[in-house]
Amino acid sequence: MLSWALTFLILALIAGVLGFGGLAGAASGIAQILFVVFLVLLVVSAIARAVRGGRP
Repeated sequence: MLSWALTFLILALIAGVLGFGGLAGAASGIAQILFVVFLVLLVVSAIARAVRGGRP
């Protein structure tokens, strides 16, 4: 999943430099959605580890 986020980020940057507004907008939108998903998973993972009493 992280590789998809990085792929869309790079695609959005390249498309932005080349001036493809629609493609850059779509790729950056997907990258933002994946970023939020990863952020939520990080928080859930941290909470689960704290509740289970895992190593810090």
